[in-house]
This record gives sequence, C-alpha cells and structure tokens, in this order.
Amino acid sequence: MSDQPLRNHLRGDVLLPDDDGYAAAATTFFASGKPALVVRPRDAADVAAAISHARREGLALSVRSGGHGLQGSATNDGGMVLDLKHLDTVELIDPDGADPDGRRVRVGAGACWGTVMRTLAPHGLGLTAGDTADVGVGGLTLGGGIGWLVRAQGLAIDRLVAARVVTADGRVLRADADEHADLFWAIRGGGGNFGVVVSFDFVAERVPLVHFGTITYRPDDPARLVTAWRDHLRTAPESLTSTLALVPPMVGGPASATVTVCYADDAEGPLRAVAPLRDIGEVLTDDVRVMQYTDVLASAHQPPPGRLLSRNTLVPTLDDDVVDATVAAYRSGISTVLRSLGGAFGRVPADATAFAHREAEAMIVGAAFLPTDATDADADAALAPWAAVARHGTGVYLNFQGSDTPDDLAAAYPPRTYARLAAAKRRYDPENLFARNHNVAPSDRPATEGANQ
Repeated sequence: MSDQPLRNHLRGDVLLPDDDGYAAAATTFFASGKPALVVRPRDAADVAAAISHARREGLALSVRSGGHGLQGSATNDGGMVLDLKHLDTVELIDPDGADPDGRRVRVGAGACWGTVMRTLAPHGLGLTAGDTADVGVGGLTLGGGIGWLVRAQGLAIDRLVAARVVTADGRVLRADADEHADLFWAIRGGGGNFGVVVSFDFVAERVPLVHFGTITYRPDDPARLVTAWRDHLRTAPESLTSTLALVPPMVGGPASATVTVCYADDAEGPLRAVAPLRDIGEVLTDDVRVMQYTDVLASAHQPPPGRLLSRNTLVPTLDDDVVDATVAAYRSGISTVLRSLGGAFGRVPADATAFAHREAEAMIVGAAFLPTDATDADADAALAPWAAVARHGTGVYLNFQGSDTPDDLAAAYPPRTYARLAAAKRRYDPENLFARNHNVAPSDRPATEGANQ
C-alpha cells in the first residue's frame, strides 16, 4: 500500500514504520502497536482525507488524543493511527460579541489539559479537567471528564457548548444545542463513536487560588476513615472535591491511606471545608496549601511493566454495606480510591447528556497490578472481591474502566441512553468505522463481546 496519494492531500505528516516519530506515535501509555501508518493532521481537511483513505483501504482506524486510555485503543496493528498531536491550539474566543467576560475557549482535540490551564491562568480562568497535565483533552472530554472541580463545575462535558466533528463520510460538522443537536448530545459521554472531534468550545469559569494537597493517615482503621470521609462529604461545600485512597501493602512499600483535597473558594472556607478532614484519623503528613489551579494537575509517570487491572463503579449512596465491601476489597489487595461527586455534577438531568449517572454520590475505583505473565485466571482471582463493590453501583465511568465487554456498555449506558446513542451512530457512522473504543454499534443492542478488539 502506497502512502503517496495521501501525502499529496495533506498539510500534515504521514509516518511509516521506519520514519522518525513513528514509534512514539504507535505507543500509548498502556499499549504498543504496529500500525501500517500514522497520520498527524493539521486541520479538519487533513482529518477528512485520512478518514477517506482508511475507508478506501479497509484500515482499522484508531484516533489518538493524549494516548492515556486504559484499553490502549489509540493504537493498533496493521491499521491507521490518526494522531491529533498538531491540533493543539488553545484560544479565548468571542465570535458574536456575546461573551463580555471572554470566557469561551476553543481547544484543539490534541491539546493536553496542562496547556489549557496554562493558557487560561493569566486570565483568572479554569476548567474542570482530569488529574493529569498531559492527558489529552479529546479522550477525557468525550468520556465525560471527572476532575478536581467536579462538584463545583460538573463534568468537562457540562462546560462544553460546541464542537467541530469530522464524520465517517468526511463532513465537517458544527455540533451544538441548535446544529446537529443529536450529535452534540452523543459526544458528551458517548466516547469517540461518532466521528473525530477536532475542536471543543468550552465556557471557562473564574477560578481563584485553590487549597490543594494530600493528608496522609495511619491506615490502621480503614473502615473508620471511609465512614468519616463519607460523613464529611455529605456536609462539605460544593467548592470542595476530595478523594480517599486506600493502598494495600505493595512490594517494597507499606499500606497507606490518603485524602487529597481541592478547595476552590474564599480564604475563610478552608477552616470550614478542609479542617474537619484532619480529625477523621491519625494524621501522619499534611501538605495542603494555597496554589494556582494550574499547579494542581500532576505529571503522569509510565507504569512499570505488568498488567494493570482497573474497574470502577458509581454508587448512589455510600451506605455502610458499600463501605464494608470497599474495605474488604482493599484488605484483599485491591487499591481503592473513592472520589466525591454530587454538587454541580448531580444537578444536570440524567438525559441531558450521554453520561446518565448523575445520581451518584461517589465513584469507587479499584485497581490491581499483576506481573506481565499473569493469566486471565490470575486476573479473575485478583478482581474477585471487587464484585461485591460493583453490586452496589448503578453505572461505570468508561474513562476509568479497564475492560471492554457488553456488560461494561450496559453499565455505562441505561437502555434509553444506549438507544439514543445507537440512533446517532446509525446516522453519523452507519458502517462503524469508529469502532476502536467502548463501541456503540449502529444497532439497538450493544455489540457482542470481542467485536472491538
């Protein structure tokens, strides 16, 4: 297969296996691939040309924003990787003069959240985002976008007002509440199933200095920590988002229990919002301090060789049964992280976006790390205690879900939500070109297991 006709129609780059930059683009945070070619478009026309080439040549198509997806679906073997690296501009806009505060920001889908925050910071603005500076805007947003301002601002998709999308047939569409409203609804939580988003328009918010940091506790009584953290969550102001992490003993390290907080409000608030967390257990360290919101986002570190197992569930209420199951999972060797939700996240109607689980009080994430040669039976055994936690959930957040089965789709999308997503899929991608994801098939039912490998 020659890439020359494609090169002739692009402003961007076409990389073959022997070219500089190919290896980096073919390797994601959690996976390595051997695609036939990598295309790095520079505009929507390049994206359309690359999509046309993939369809014509029958190539599997992976779309890469930041490359941090747990499934490693941003690469493949023998197909095309559409790497959005060059679509990374971040600009404040006011196209109609209707935004006197200049709070609308247009972000290329290949930008990372650290770049977005550094651009907005001089203007006193910020957006709810993920936890990590080098995570891509595209993947995190399309999956929903849970971050450090989730209780104050909701999900990233709740700040989204428009997007430009290149569909499977090469059209470049503007999707918002008025134009292609079904597509706009679908991309807010429905993942990359419907086209390649080349840019997002968000409305940023004023974000003052934040109180951010981690409190470490003696991990002797995890049940007491979880219960006390939960009770604090229920009375905490919406401007406070926190997580509680319980990490079992690992090779070379002891067990640990930490609460990380992000408080984005007035100077007197921390006394009311953060101080009570210092009383929920015996504090060993405390580095909560005032900083710029830009500095909240951490740097990602490549995980060591091995097999990472990650699952999550969204629970409507953190009752005592959920607490008991979570602690039991931790004691079995599963690292568990509880993330506070509610607030602005919970005020969005369940049918307003494709992310439907707005009733959740918290998200619980479980992770286990196994050797590279671990078998599926080993993985099943390691995750067996997680089932007791998952039974209490009513949904999953696909951005943190390390498996890809029909059950995962059913947990992520209630039947009515899935039916709407399937209808959008039939309209915008009837041949299921965009299948390298938690795939919504262009039918009324989830695809069979194994169809999205």
